[in-house]
Amino acid sequence: MINKTTEKLLAEAVAIEEEAAKEAGALGFMARAMVQATMPHRDPKTNEFERRNGNYTLTMLAPSKTGLPYGTIPRLLLAWISTEAVRTQSKTLVLGDTLSEFMRQLDLVPTGGRWGTITRLREQAKRLFSCHITLGYSDKDRDRIKNITIVDDCCLWWTPADPNQGTLWTSTIELNEKFYQEVRTSPVPVDLRALKALKRSPLALDVYCWMGYRLSYLKGTTVIPWPLLEAQFGADYARADNFKAAFGEALKKVLTVYPEAKALPTPQGLQLKPSPVHIAR
Repeated sequence: MINKTTEKLLAEAVAIEEEAAKEAGALGFMARAMVQATMPHRDPKTNEFERRNGNYTLTMLAPSKTGLPYGTIPRLLLAWISTEAVRTQSKTLVLGDTLSEFMRQLDLVPTGGRWGTITRLREQAKRLFSCHITLGYSDKDRDRIKNITIVDDCCLWWTPADPNQGTLWTSTIELNEKFYQEVRTSPVPVDLRALKALKRSPLALDVYCWMGYRLSYLKGTTVIPWPLLEAQFGADYARADNFKAAFGEALKKVLTVYPEAKALPTPQGLQLKPSPVHIAR
């Protein structure tokens, strides 16, 4: 028997195969800096977090009373923000007339209560927009450090009791100039249908975005060792074997929506071969 999650994944895979993202109105983007190394999958229970991809390091620092963003919702938010910034070529983004309208764009069904989607979206948005991000690159000859935030200013009007109700004021986000330039000049194209199909797994979302980026410039066969992959994707796993198993499951989901990707787990690491790009722009 096929559960609803698998059924939706397969349906999206068929839709992606039948119609390209641009023609389907599903061409989206992610900020490259947040694809090369990524946010926590689970609540790290700390205010500082680091992930490393070779010489590149992503460090996130959050206010102690707010906490760091984690899980799928911040990733969906980043995809929406990056896509809108590229589409509108503007730092000022309008979220929509109602909360439910905005949540539909994230493929979230508005639900109330302590663990409802409205509560979780509000919390994760505050975490994402409050944290300080350091992008670092170091090798034997140079060090480069860039400090950014996602937004400079945001005004979000939430109506949890009636998400379909309009407000007198418009919810807006004013992007930080450095983040806006990062997105505008070097966005990573993604298929928004794939993100929605993979949204139950933050690791699958990360692997999908990264693989589309990595394969876009791969010239020959390469094997990325497991320790390097764990430092990039799985710094919050207790054991290496647990990470390998989780990565393998996430990869299966990614290959369902991106079957052209030539990626194979080996005892040494993940083998990648030159593959057709997933998004034709």
